[in-house]
Amino acid sequence: MQVPDVSVVVPVYNTMPYLRACLASLLGQTIGRHRMEIVAVDDGSTDGGGRLLDQLAARYPDTVRVVHQPNSGGPAVPCNRGLDLATGRYVFFVGSDDRLGPQALERLVAAADRWDSDVVLGRAVGVNGRYMSQEIFAETRSDVDLFDSALPWSLANIKLFRRELLERHRLRFCADMPILSDQPFTLEALYRARRVSVLADYDYYHAVRRLDAGNITYRSRLDQRLRCVELLVDRVAELIPAGKQRDAVLRRHFGLEVAHLVADDVRTLDRPTQERVYAVVRRLVDRYLTEDLRDQLGIETRLRLGAVGAGGLDDLLTVVGQDAEVGVPPTVVADGRWYAGYPVPGRPTWTEVTDVRADWLARLDTVGVTWAGTGSLTVTARSPVPALGRTVGGPVRLHAGQVEGSTLDIHTDDRGSLVRVRFRVDDLLARSAASGQRHPLRVEVDGPAGRGSAPLRAPGLPPARPRIRRHGTRLFGITTSRDARSGQFVVAVVPVTAARLAARLRRRGR
Repeated sequence: MQVPDVSVVVPVYNTMPYLRACLASLLGQTIGRHRMEIVAVDDGSTDGGGRLLDQLAARYPDTVRVVHQPNSGGPAVPCNRGLDLATGRYVFFVGSDDRLGPQALERLVAAADRWDSDVVLGRAVGVNGRYMSQEIFAETRSDVDLFDSALPWSLANIKLFRRELLERHRLRFCADMPILSDQPFTLEALYRARRVSVLADYDYYHAVRRLDAGNITYRSRLDQRLRCVELLVDRVAELIPAGKQRDAVLRRHFGLEVAHLVADDVRTLDRPTQERVYAVVRRLVDRYLTEDLRDQLGIETRLRLGAVGAGGLDDLLTVVGQDAEVGVPPTVVADGRWYAGYPVPGRPTWTEVTDVRADWLARLDTVGVTWAGTGSLTVTARSPVPALGRTVGGPVRLHAGQVEGSTLDIHTDDRGSLVRVRFRVDDLLARSAASGQRHPLRVEVDGPAGRGSAPLRAPGLPPARPRIRRHGTRLFGITTSRDARSGQFVVAVVPVTAARLAARLRRRGR
């Protein structure tokens, strides 16, 4: 019997009707059914997904293989079982609510054979506003280094893996992690691989955010997340010796997973839960936050983790509350040193920001958004620094993803400086995937103090109704909002579809 070129492993749990589109995208692959096998593991579905799998296995017995098992509580166990059953030269994992581009597997296998790659990443795009990091997909590259690239920011398992690599090192998913279990698996595969390649020439993977927000990433419980984040960071440390290489990977985990634990929404938790969050983050800071790693983090994360390491829970909550509810605190310059004022209750304190003053100068708060019809929007942001342009000594720019706005003016008032920047809607639409995209805004400065950047925050920004704009033959809704978790100002571009309209009506009905 001919060995398939690729085994596609699909863990399935209650993803109807998205499962239909997923399976259709697999059966329609241009690589041909004779060169692939689909190993679907039904993890105790109760929505009819198991029956659909059995029907397809009966129709395509040479291509589709189905196993059923009781629900395991996460994707790790079904992924491991599918991997145990896989027979292909390569393995590709697909979420059962996601889908592939028609040529995805053919292109991925061809690249792996051409370059003798152990792992190949194909460009992944988000659907329904799901965020997917794009930095690693800036260009196609035959050989990418884990420690000198954006690979640590792309640790989802949605990649082509050489099965011989996985079996040689007996790589499996962490069954004790109901969420984030793919990250240690993927990281070790990247770490062990002789060659990792990136394809940026095609939309290979379409990661779908379900309209009911039912993806396991969005519905995980906090205590579950706390335990899994700690396990994740510990396993990085077990795999990679202390030093610059470990810090290159932990930069992602402290900048994303750990940072999310101390994001704006930590203020909404009850006190005992806040104390549990603080305890986990404090342990991780004490164990792994080296000086070099700290210096690589964004300024907000640096300040919050600094408050965790140097103070207590109240210090952390003070920093978060100031950022989320008030805005950038005042700055004092004395004897050439820069200090930011975070008033801890009963103990006013000043945090030195001299070494990161360029990043500090990039911290702005959104105070208004105005539209010129549907052709452009102008964002007005405030800095507590008077004469910001003169203090920076160079340009102040705002970016919405890959779109740079046009700075209209910077002027001083009695509360600091106001910066007005205009974005063309056509530019935002052109830079968005057909399935929609979120564009978090960032501020960049460049002057004698150095280059700095920070997310544009939006404390107190009220929700806005979407503006509808046509791009080509399709309609898109464009919405400006404040991200509830991070507090960042976001421009969302979302296609107007019947499914989205129906989901919105259902939410209103509830």
